[in-house]
Amino acid sequence: QVHLVESGGGSVQAGGSLRLSCAASTFTFGRFLRAWFRQIPGREREGVAALGRDGKLTYYASAVKGRFTISHGNAENTLDLQMNNLKPEDTAMYYCAADGAWPFDKYNYWGQGTQVTVSS
Repeated sequence: QVHLVESGGGSVQAGGSLRLSCAASTFTFGRFLRAWFRQIPGREREGVAALGRDGKLTYYASAVKGRFTISHGNAENTLDLQMNNLKPEDTAMYYCAADGAWPFDKYNYWGQGTQVTVSS
């Protein structure tokens, strides 16, 4: 079992930036496909960004491409999501996930989420 804990959410104005981080309970975290998802109440959860096992291959949803960057964190068992030029429509609960199918299918491990709120 892998436990994931997200941090870094908060409230910002449109155009601002936030950096989310996900800490895993295992140092084999880097062997998994890893991704960030988000969910707005009343809507289905959607994939935002995915990182391949090689730590280099990335995939971004069209809505965030060019503004968000997924990467390894500073520690071996962490995953970051740098979010720039945030828009009100980015407001959602953001979840870290691991061990799925490329890019956003059937992930087995999920964090509890961190809220991001962007005001206009």
